[in-house]
Amino acid sequence: MADITISHLVKTYPGGTERATDDVSLDIADGDFTVLLGPSGCGKTTLLRMLAGLELPDSGSIAVGGKDVTYLPPNKRNMSMVFQSYAVFPHRKVRYNIGFGLSMAKKPKEEIDRKVAWAADLLQLGPYLDRLPAQLSGGQRQRVAVARAIVMDADVLLMDEPLSNLDALLRLNFRSELKKIVKDLKTTTVYVTHDQSEALSLGDRVAVMRKGQIAQLGDPLDVYDAPADRFVGGFIGSPPMNFIKAAVSGDGGALIVGDQRLRAPSLLQSYSSTDVLLGVRAENVAVDTQRSSGDVPGTVLVVEPMGSSILLTVEVEGQTIKVQAPPTFRTSPGSTIWLTFSPNSMRFYDSETAMALVAR
Repeated sequence: MADITISHLVKTYPGGTERATDDVSLDIADGDFTVLLGPSGCGKTTLLRMLAGLELPDSGSIAVGGKDVTYLPPNKRNMSMVFQSYAVFPHRKVRYNIGFGLSMAKKPKEEIDRKVAWAADLLQLGPYLDRLPAQLSGGQRQRVAVARAIVMDADVLLMDEPLSNLDALLRLNFRSELKKIVKDLKTTTVYVTHDQSEALSLGDRVAVMRKGQIAQLGDPLDVYDAPADRFVGGFIGSPPMNFIKAAVSGDGGALIVGDQRLRAPSLLQSYSSTDVLLGVRAENVAVDTQRSSGDVPGTVLVVEPMGSSILLTVEVEGQTIKVQAPPTFRTSPGSTIWLTFSPNSMRFYDSETAMALVAR
């Protein structure tokens, strides 16, 4: 079993009072693929390095399979790590690079050869075993780094932004391959990235981090569909979630956006006479050039054809939002269009704390 239990982990940056991780607790099930997602400086890489034993916490604990590994050296944790840089030996062939860890562990040559061949076949590196890294593409070099990690039969696989050095197309292709490989291996995996597309497509669960804390933990689609606060909604999604200033009427029956009155969902019945933030994704706003009941007017500011859709920047009651229209929709800057918010896709947040509202 390689379940991970992180309890109240605190790490303070050297020479300061700012915490890299601030009382972080996280449970990761055996075989789970968990993604640590967040902007630069949020503490995700520091958390990963403490898991690996490359940094020690100020307080808190880390257990793997029920065993406390908080202060064990890296070589005693039975973990493999893939770094952002390929970190391959440029003067050694691919075969040697993949088997390096096994050689250092003084494994028999037969075992090394067998595992190197297995990993090379899994990562489509068979024809390149006798090449030097300089003779490989960036994607192939990253495959070498992953192969070197998986041959170790580690309990836990750690990955620190392994795809960030690849160009967009390679990153997209390798992402799907990596997901299949990890699923087949059934190895507990912790993956760090700032790319929300990677997080949503790869992870069984996503832990969104901010200022050393976990802002939200959950299934990727749940995190995308129902952000716990404005930060999560604004960080995840391309474009990010729109947040529109609104108010609930005195009787709780209407949602007021500027001069427009919309029917308030039942959730807001107990928030009468309260200022709120209406959160809605760009794809959940229907657009039309003709008005119908319940529509909100908007002025088109920018039109961006995206191929499969048209991204519109629209001013609504003095606020700017993003709207995703069908590719056949025709409009131009300065035009008035009519917007309909999907009732089931509207999310509501406290105007002061920016936390999601719950029924009360």
